[in-house]
Amino acid sequence: MQADLSPVIAATAQWLTRAFPASGGALASALCEVQARQAVTVAAWLRYPTEMDAALVGVAGPGGSARLDWVTGTDATLGDDVDAHAWRTWVDEVVASWAASLLTDPELAALAVAALAEGSHSTGTPTEFRRLVAPDDGDQRAAALLRHPDLLAPVADLHRSQLLARLHPGRTLIA
Repeated sequence: MQADLSPVIAATAQWLTRAFPASGGALASALCEVQARQAVTVAAWLRYPTEMDAALVGVAGPGGSARLDWVTGTDATLGDDVDAHAWRTWVDEVVASWAASLLTDPELAALAVAALAEGSHSTGTPTEFRRLVAPDDGDQRAAALLRHPDLLAPVADLHRSQLLARLHPGRTLIA
């Protein structure tokens, strides 16, 4: 795939891990980050399934984290250094919402990973999303906040219906 979603993926995963940090030390932080990155990657690839979609978000920008910050109560204050938080402009609200939905619902995560085969992001090499679809006990402990359904509900609920529509086209779904 030619179009690069890595700025959106990196910024959105960073936003998730800052809003819902790891429980524990350096290893827990790394495990939490991997899970967030896998969820965000799946969500971004579903949201922008073609090279043209990905290229357009690269040109137009994803929108930033302002609404997510407001929903989670992490609004920026007047004294914040805007330049230090420029990465937040690359956060994609829909991708964050879809990733939150995937992190809190293993069945939905497995369905989403299976749906990736239909997109143009596959390079023919197997992509592994094990920590997203089948987290072990260590993954669960490290990302206790990141996978907590009640904590992520305000973010996941923002765009869950769009994710369900994407995964179940033509079906009427109640979210």
